Amino acid sequence: MRENKMTYSEAVAELEKILKQLENIDEVNMDEISSKVKRASVLMDLCKKKLHLLDEDLEKMMAELDN
Repeated sequence: MRENKMTYSEAVAELEKILKQLENIDEVNMDEISSKVKRASVLMDLCKKKLHLLDEDLEKMMAELDN
């Protein structure tokens, strides 16, 4: 799934899946660890961006309510 179309919930779900896989290190091929960590980094960045945009939107709405 392309990151720009991914929802926050989908990104978190994929992060949780990666975490579970990494917790069961016996089930993860050592060659896959780097790619999983890189993917997790991309997903965390996506989540941070979405949260930042949400925060900005909420601040705008609160400011409009104050006026």
